[in-house]
Amino acid sequence: MTMRVVSLVPSLTEAVAATGRELLVGVTDWCSEPGDLGVPRIGGTKNPDVPRILGLRPDLVVANEEENREADLAALRAAGVTVRVTEVRSVPQAFAELRRLLTEDLELPEPGWLTAAEAAWDGLAPSPAPLRAVVPIWRRPWMVLGRDTFAGDVLRRLGVEPVHAAHPERYPAVPVEQLRAERPDLVVLPDEPYRFTATDGPEAFPGVPAALVSGRHLTWYGPSLAEAPAVLSAALRDARPHPHPDARGGTTP
Repeated sequence: MTMRVVSLVPSLTEAVAATGRELLVGVTDWCSEPGDLGVPRIGGTKNPDVPRILGLRPDLVVANEEENREADLAALRAAGVTVRVTEVRSVPQAFAELRRLLTEDLELPEPGWLTAAEAAWDGLAPSPAPLRAVVPIWRRPWMVLGRDTFAGDVLRRLGVEPVHAAHPERYPAVPVEQLRAERPDLVVLPDEPYRFTATDGPEAFPGVPAALVSGRHLTWYGPSLAEAPAVLSAALRDARPHPHPDARGGTTP
């Protein structure tokens, strides 16, 4: 009998779909990979439709301690559903959680993409002195990577140290004036959860090189991990300073 799985996490949806697509019977509205996944949508990661999930008769619901609310998970457990909650705050932890979910919980063969992803990260050359970076994840208000985050560990392994890595909060709100006052070597701007672009984000950090990076490669833990080192490294190398406004309202290099 095929196990019935509902995923409440985009990263885990992609991981399960790439390994045992036939197991998925429900995913969130935010689960965008793979693009042709034709299964029922059960709401958002923070506001899933619990009755709809129960109607899908899942054997297992996969969730994450950061992305999903405990109240929703408790309601599923109270209805008799097995809920698997992952914790992913580093690259090695991502591999361990993915392997446990796929090969132990779902009893699937270890996928080739997981082996390739581990090899890609193990093959990274030692980094020189790290660049200090401000890493916003939201605007209005400005919020940045703080302590103990998966994305922070990803960047650290690529030679970039988030300026706020020692902050008491994991995703602190920090006024942009304070961010500029840190005098970072680099500002890293992902395209999710806030969609920073070349015209929305870099202008707040005049004179500071801005790296526009793929949020999927920076924050997702799944098949994208195999190409993330190369994709993110290229974006970091391509970082360019945003020009300073000059006194006439134009720009200077």
